[in-house]
Amino acid sequence: MRFKALIVDDEYPARQELRHILSEMPDIDVVGEAANGVEAKMLVEAMDYSVLFMDIQMPGMTGLELGELIKGLERPPAIVYVTAYEDYAIKAFEVDAVDYLLKPFTEQRVQLTLKKIRKYFAGRNKLNSSEDELVSSISEEEISKKIGLKKDDHNLNFKIIPIEKQGKTLLIDESEIVFAFTENDYVYIKTRGEKLLTRFTLKELENRLCPNSFFRTHRCYIVNLKKVQEIVPFFNGTYNLIVDGTEKTEVPVSRTQAKKLKKILGM
Repeated sequence: MRFKALIVDDEYPARQELRHILSEMPDIDVVGEAANGVEAKMLVEAMDYSVLFMDIQMPGMTGLELGELIKGLERPPAIVYVTAYEDYAIKAFEVDAVDYLLKPFTEQRVQLTLKKIRKYFAGRNKLNSSEDELVSSISEEEISKKIGLKKDDHNLNFKIIPIEKQGKTLLIDESEIVFAFTENDYVYIKTRGEKLLTRFTLKELENRLCPNSFFRTHRCYIVNLKKVQEIVPFFNGTYNLIVDGTEKTEVPVSRTQAKKLKKILGM
């Protein structure tokens, strides 16, 4: 698959530098440039792009504002923010950015971004191909019958999460969950071996999971604290959590939630 890229930056030299680096990549074509968010919005509405490499601070419309608009599209392009400011990283990922490139960057760093873009589209294509197989989840009453809960027990903390997969309903015990997250308006549960699509909102999941084990680290993430292996300072009071899984995974912690987390952990 070849990716069609739009570069959005109010600085011409910055656009040219990124265009030059991307021209060395095997599966991406730069098919357009825009000098500001308003111009980029018009181009996105007129043409299908695979990915936008976009600055944040621009006249007329910021990259974050444009990202919010793009997020609402039926099939939005992937977004990579390219900026000299590290302060916007959390907000960038709240609009589902695939990556956050800090200027100045190297060709090797852009190659890592391309890997993330490939992974993003591989996941989206897999989801699209399986949508017809998804059916509505069974009710809590049906699950209760399966696991032996009585009707009067429904006020208990419900710790089984129903997941639809290939026409079957999987009952996932919360102890199997490493973390949950939002991606492209869908909510996923990550276990040690799988990434599973759920029918719940992140808030609904938060309410169902045990509050002593699960913590809302970020607008887009809930983590199982029992699966956290390392707590790594990031910047401006934010952190990344290294969680236990089949591969090393980082879960972001916002500055506000970091204070709560440190209090819970006695840090």
